[in-house]
Amino acid sequence: MVHAQSNTPATPSASPRQPSAAQQLMGDVAPKLAELTDGVLFGDVWERPQLSKRDRSLVTIAALIALNRPDQLRSHLNRALQNGVTQEEIVEAITHLAFYSGWPNGVTAVGIARDVFQQQKR
Repeated sequence: MVHAQSNTPATPSASPRQPSAAQQLMGDVAPKLAELTDGVLFGDVWERPQLSKRDRSLVTIAALIALNRPDQLRSHLNRALQNGVTQEEIVEAITHLAFYSGWPNGVTAVGIARDVFQQQKR
């Protein structure tokens, strides 16, 4: 499952444009949710200067691990790597969270991280 990774709000333009990840994921069923994902979440919240994107990525992956949201974790691990979080930092966050959010959540996150890291090498 692909999840929203666009940083740009969806805006109408004269030239044809690729649909955002949110539009591809849910635009046909929930167009307003896709629009809010693009415009508010990634176009506003992720752009606020009070936290760096790197820090937002760490907070987000921590929440997704703690809440056991593996589908969203995969795309946000990729985003974290793009935002400067290292593989070692991701593994350390997973290890730390296993004690606070539950061992099964940590083990699940390790498997997803392994896949993401292997895909990064390709």
